[in-house]
Amino acid sequence: LSVASLEDPVVMSKIRQNLREKHARHIADLRAYYDSEIQSLKQQLESSHSTAASEELRKINQSLADRCDQLDAALSEASARIKALENKNNLLEKQVADWRERFCAISDNSKGLQERLEETRASHKEKDNTISRLKSRLRELEEALEKAYKVSDNKNTRLQEENKMFQNLLGEYESLGKEHERVKDTLNTTENKLLDANTEISDLKRTILKLEAQLKQVEHENALKLRH
Repeated sequence: LSVASLEDPVVMSKIRQNLREKHARHIADLRAYYDSEIQSLKQQLESSHSTAASEELRKINQSLADRCDQLDAALSEASARIKALENKNNLLEKQVADWRERFCAISDNSKGLQERLEETRASHKEKDNTISRLKSRLRELEEALEKAYKVSDNKNTRLQEENKMFQNLLGEYESLGKEHERVKDTLNTTENKLLDANTEISDLKRTILKLEAQLKQVEHENALKLRH
């Protein structure tokens, strides 16, 4: 039986119905057979009463009794076998139900996995698109970087020239700094000399004032002498 057939409850119901009908027919056939055998033996027993001697009848009865015992044992064995088949049938029905539940669970799990697979494919496709955009952006950045390198080379040349000019200016600045220090020292010296000169001038002015005062006094004395 295929899995699809096991899933179909109508098919399973028909299978169980066929098995029950088959078991019923088998039991009915067995009962009919044993009943006919017992009836035949009874008829033989009845006929033997009228035609045979008592010793022979006893043997026949014993044989018939043994035969009945055998038939009863066979009937019991057949009944036990039918019971075992019915139990096995019930067990198979339970297994089929279990397998159906497991199949349903696996189907649901498979649907979930299929949905997850679709989501993963969509996510992978989105990531591929993102990677493509990033690659395009990377190419653009590489081109921009190459242009920047070219510009940087030109800038490096200009920077070297400017650095050279700056070194020259720095040398001139250092020379001017040294010259400024010399001028500063000279200026300090000159300022000191100027202070000394101012001090000397102040002293000379005081001397001149004293001399002028003395001169005025002498002139006044001379004028007095002249008037006298």
